[in-house]
Amino acid sequence: MIYLKLFWAFFQIGAFSFGGGYAAMPLIKQQIINTYHWLTINDFTDLITISQMTPGPIAINSATFVGNQIAGIPGAFFATLGCVLPSCLFVTFLSWAYNRYKNLSILQDILESLRPAVVSMIAVAGIDILLPAVFPSGSLSFLPGQVKLRPVLYFAAAVFLLQKKKKDPILVMVLCGVAEVAVQLLMPGI
Repeated sequence: MIYLKLFWAFFQIGAFSFGGGYAAMPLIKQQIINTYHWLTINDFTDLITISQMTPGPIAINSATFVGNQIAGIPGAFFATLGCVLPSCLFVTFLSWAYNRYKNLSILQDILESLRPAVVSMIAVAGIDILLPAVFPSGSLSFLPGQVKLRPVLYFAAAVFLLQKKKKDPILVMVLCGVAEVAVQLLMPGI
């Protein structure tokens, strides 16, 4: 039964996560935290971090990770299969339909209307990851001890390096990780 739940949860994620991995994060969060209670919000943040550090799309990495956590290797298989299958089916159909009807104005209008929705899903995913990192209590409180300053500094430095200096995202992730290791080694307990 758990294999079917894993397959179905990630089939829905795979079927409705238009726009790529970041757009899938709110759907992943809904399924694994709110619907099935497989992970906590802190586990979810760790999951997204691990998914970013490993090769492959976020949704597939998440499916494999959650499936393995919940039901071992068979769970990872069924969750990953559920995540991938909708894309295989949809892309096959959409490729045929797009090639046949790509000159229709209604199709172009539909594609144009989906873009703002995808951007909003990406923004929500980013906020969902940033808030628990900065506000460990889960509430937006700017009182002393309620805000973690280092994640804010890492965030600002990463935005600067990515936007202004056009640095490679992998390099920026490694630099943030190295900075945290250095802080922990040189100033433990801070």
